[in-house]
Amino acid sequence: MKKKFPLRISRGVFTGSENLFLFVSRNKKVGIGEMCPGLTEGAETVDDGKSQIKKFLEETGPISSSVVENYNKAFEYNLAPCALAALDISLWDLVAKEANMPLYKLFGLNLPNVSTSITLGIMPLDEIEERIFYLRKKGMLKNLKIKLGTPEGIDRDKEMLEKILHFTKSDCHNMRVDANGGWSLYDAHKMLKWLHKKGVEYVEQPLAKGQEEDLKFLFKDRPLPIFVDESCRNSRDILDLSNFVDGINLKLMKCGGLTEALKMVAIARNLNLKTMIGCMGESSVSISAGCAIGALFDYIDLDSHLNLDPDPTSGAELVRGIVTPKNSSGHGAFFVNA
Repeated sequence: MKKKFPLRISRGVFTGSENLFLFVSRNKKVGIGEMCPGLTEGAETVDDGKSQIKKFLEETGPISSSVVENYNKAFEYNLAPCALAALDISLWDLVAKEANMPLYKLFGLNLPNVSTSITLGIMPLDEIEERIFYLRKKGMLKNLKIKLGTPEGIDRDKEMLEKILHFTKSDCHNMRVDANGGWSLYDAHKMLKWLHKKGVEYVEQPLAKGQEEDLKFLFKDRPLPIFVDESCRNSRDILDLSNFVDGINLKLMKCGGLTEALKMVAIARNLNLKTMIGCMGESSVSISAGCAIGALFDYIDLDSHLNLDPDPTSGAELVRGIVTPKNSSGHGAFFVNA
């Protein structure tokens, strides 16, 4: 799947991805899941994920009728989180289709009412005006998440954000920043103060994964809420982070699917943390699964399918800025030409 616009973050440039789609059938119903591979997600390629899933099924026996039981078995087996996400999403889709219910209703949830952030990657200054013009035509400027943490340093970060602010004065209601771990502790202190003055709402992953001990120094007297993403992979990470962050950003590919996502939300809320759901380079399949639990989140960042050229699947729709599940059984996503 190719991106319309390459996404550059502090760690590199992403032009697209090769994803694995998983189908689970039972009683003439078919559940669909998706894996977006990545080195940090435990399977670097589609072939890695496929071989891991095949080996897991061969060595552990038939799939149980309990989605949670399957999740626990696969987690203990150490199936790569992104591969586990594909299996977990497909099974929840299947169960909801067997019940003839939209997945969000199966979970006992309302439709989401929080509009999604639209991500702007690190880019040359001379490309900003054209990109803002494109997003304005699409009505996608209400909530912007700006990727900072460029290797060129915080002065270039500031220059980029200033130019974005210049072209979005009348359009953007909420400006968010994600540094993807691209700042030192010293630079993060400076940037949080500067971004606060610029009206930014929160900062995500200011420090690199592995520098979690330094979060306590940044958290004290912080002028802006701090969210973690790369530093928080699953529910086991949340407690240790809870005293030094304001919220967590979970991703289905990172945590292993909907089963673990529900657990992470419950733990985060119990610890008075804000919650966010994000995405990787996913199609409407995974996005539809994510927005099925969208009602649980304070912030939503489910926009990867909007940057595909083309998206081979169809599913959740953008309704007044809100990524909204279809009112059909399962998560509602399907292949366009299938």
